[in-house]
Amino acid sequence: MSDHHYKFNVSMSCGGCSGAVERVLKKLDGVKEYNVSLETQTADVTTEAALDYATVLEKIKKTGKTVNSGEADGVSQPV
Repeated sequence: MSDHHYKFNVSMSCGGCSGAVERVLKKLDGVKEYNVSLETQTADVTTEAALDYATVLEKIKKTGKTVNSGEADGVSQPV
């Protein structure tokens, strides 16, 4: 099985917002790398095959930020 690439459009208004998203991704087992951009309002996440989209989405939502859209391996997913 190969790695997954997830992309989320997240409403973030300041460095604290993007920092909160970075902190939950850093603590999540199975995340290989991530890039949270305040400028583009996105979180790009590369994970091990065992970590599913719903788990990553739930962790980001727990920060209180609004997730506007999401993709899993290039395919649009529900948020």
